[in-house]
Amino acid sequence: MKNVMFVCQHNSRRSQMAEGFARTLGNGKITVTSSGLGVSKVDPIAIEVMSEVGIDISHQTSKPLDNFNPENYDAVISLCGCGVNLPEPWVLREIFEDWQIDNPERQPIETFRNVRDQIKERVLQLIASLS
Repeated sequence: MKNVMFVCQHNSRRSQMAEGFARTLGNGKITVTSSGLGVSKVDPIAIEVMSEVGIDISHQTSKPLDNFNPENYDAVISLCGCGVNLPEPWVLREIFEDWQIDNPERQPIETFRNVRDQIKERVLQLIASLS
């Protein structure tokens, strides 16, 4: 089973949604963690839009990338274009992708929903490619 790390700037929206989708849709196929270059808290609007599609991320927490060891992960996915800021060992994993999905912070809930749906499609593609 492949270990996947989703990472973005604050680990509060996009990477949290990706973790929720991957944990649910990839159950039994991949293991997943998310983290950020900095930490914050999980955005309540991200929690809300994920609950609209039946996925509860309210128990997830924002975690710093420094808490993890890159050698423990097969795939590293940046969601915000922050790949250029990641320490080299993270970028050199077996799979590295930089999805560059727009940050919905301070945007209307519709923007959060659009971002959520983009992330779901990308996560489904990732799970298919890893299983």
